Amino acid sequence: MEFQRPANFAVETVETNDKTMFDDDGREKRTGTLVTASAHIITAVIGSGVLSLAWAIAQLGWIAGVTALILFSMITLYTSSLLTNFYRFPEPNSGKRNYTYMQAVESYLGGFKYKLCGVFQYGNLVGTSIGYTITTALSVGAIIQSNCHHKHGKAAKCSASTELSIVIFGILQILLSQIPNFHKLSGLSILAAAMSFTYSIIGVCLAITKIATGEANPKTSLTGVEVGVDVTSQQKIWRSFQALGNIAFAYAYSQVLIDIQASIILYGLLLDTLKSSPPENVVMKKATAVGVFVTTAFYMLCGILGYIAFGNDAPGNFLAGFGYFEPAWIVDFANACIVVHLLGAYQVFAQPVYRKMEDWSKEKWPESDFVVKEYSIGIPCLGTCNFNGFRAVWRTLYVILTCTLAIILPFFNDILGLLGAFVFWPLTVYFPLEMHIAQNKIPKYSRRWVGLNLLSGSCLIVSLLAAGGSIQGIITALKTYRPFKSVA
Repeated sequence: MEFQRPANFAVETVETNDKTMFDDDGREKRTGTLVTASAHIITAVIGSGVLSLAWAIAQLGWIAGVTALILFSMITLYTSSLLTNFYRFPEPNSGKRNYTYMQAVESYLGGFKYKLCGVFQYGNLVGTSIGYTITTALSVGAIIQSNCHHKHGKAAKCSASTELSIVIFGILQILLSQIPNFHKLSGLSILAAAMSFTYSIIGVCLAITKIATGEANPKTSLTGVEVGVDVTSQQKIWRSFQALGNIAFAYAYSQVLIDIQASIILYGLLLDTLKSSPPENVVMKKATAVGVFVTTAFYMLCGILGYIAFGNDAPGNFLAGFGYFEPAWIVDFANACIVVHLLGAYQVFAQPVYRKMEDWSKEKWPESDFVVKEYSIGIPCLGTCNFNGFRAVWRTLYVILTCTLAIILPFFNDILGLLGAFVFWPLTVYFPLEMHIAQNKIPKYSRRWVGLNLLSGSCLIVSLLAAGGSIQGIITALKTYRPFKSVA
């Protein structure tokens, strides 16, 4: 269903011969600066990934946990700085613009890797939609449990139905999916950024308060959870691998692209907003450095303070660990912010999948009225809208599918770890390094070529280990999990 905007709101109706209002590609003059780009990166990146960092450090311990955060930030900074050079082709500061990650991969690496990149990108979009559904349900459950504990006492057995929360979330998403041009709503970016920052800061403040009150003396250690006390030796190994996936998810820069179209990791949208002079890649390199530094510092706060507050018993979602906290409304408000954030964030990641299938279907069945025909419907107070049968059915089925998978696999840390493993190596490391090699024509088997491939290979191993740990966690959880049961 698409609403038609009045002509006076359409940019296309503006007629002018003033070339100073447009860039070399015919689009409106870009006015973004280092400050705006840095702010966009920081506000967009800090999100639901911070919720699992305390748990991740608890599995790895002080030494490995903090080291992993630093290493992931350094790798992300390096590969992200390389990505800024691929906005234009063939030269990093001149030539045609690549508006998406996939366009850049196609320009530098060819058609096969372009398709391979699409598999990882769209797979990540679907997976993140499932992950956001699970996270929202857990946050709703945390609110219900918090209110229950404060009403009946800390020792009361309080439970919340994850499935019911997911069903309600799904109904809301089906409705939101029918909103026209949802991906163009600029207010969505502002709201999502505000909500993610709010619940992250509240989490940090709650952890500081818990530490300051000294109501408990949680145990921490250099190596994290102890074998024979907290976990078995096998659990220690698998959870450590899974923790790497959780950290990788936090550093997946797909979160940068709020107004996402078809690109993950490459700052296509952000570069699109930067002025052409100085060169976009020069400004974006600086913005990336600022963004990675600030987000890493924030991740350190969330992870380290969360670990100190809860110790080796740190919950998978550290905001869920403040179930009996006074005043209760603060915890409820933080979880409510997560819900609001992810209601919009789900759509941000679903819209590219919607459009991809709809565009493909129109090319496949151009004669089908069900697929291509638009029906004009007048709605009071909203004006005229266009309804398409295929669009309505397809988007509804997609929401049902992701919500069903979330009900079957409602395992927060396992799913985040798997998503982090799935995305980190190919999109954050492999493609940037391969494009860098192609762009600079680095000779095969040269010292630099070997070094870049060693880095890529090492990250591949880390991703495989993280995937293995997450899959093992899912398999273990499925042995005892029963769908459509209330969970504590």
